Amino acid sequence: MQNLTLKVLEKTDLDFLHRLYNDPNVMYYWFREPFLSKATVEENFEKSRENKNHKSFILKDNDDLVGVIQLFDVDFVHRKAEFAIMIDPLMQGKGYALPATNLAIDYSFTTLNLNKLYLIADVDNEKAIHIYEKAGFTQEAILKQEYFVNGEYHDITYMSCFQEDYLKQKRVQSN
Repeated sequence: MQNLTLKVLEKTDLDFLHRLYNDPNVMYYWFREPFLSKATVEENFEKSRENKNHKSFILKDNDDLVGVIQLFDVDFVHRKAEFAIMIDPLMQGKGYALPATNLAIDYSFTTLNLNKLYLIADVDNEKAIHIYEKAGFTQEAILKQEYFVNGEYHDITYMSCFQEDYLKQKRVQSN
């Protein structure tokens, strides 16, 4: 039985974050090199703590660390943010991605009162795209050759979901 919760990223979580940021299988889909020093992870943590437009959470199942959820470029005027999720490879395949995505959507629309949540995903990451669609994201665009990773360009899909649709669906489910 899963007991998923989001908790604010703390300094004590940086070893976990450092491990994920240095895993080539994780970073491949984040379009970044998997080479971040512990010092860089700590510097980035300190910078983002002061940034009100960046929210970082650790996804937990009871006491187990499952992954990281981040909201980037939170814009309180236009009420939108970019969503990103990273599930620890040791925890993948256990059904965490969809409920974790739903937790982030709920937080974004009911706590932050955002109107739009968007993400980018590699078009080849079919499992992730399927989960995002199940969570209510729809494709808005495909951007060709957007990122260069491991010697080749990758196309991405830009997907979004909206507060109005989420709240309608939530009302239907509660009736």
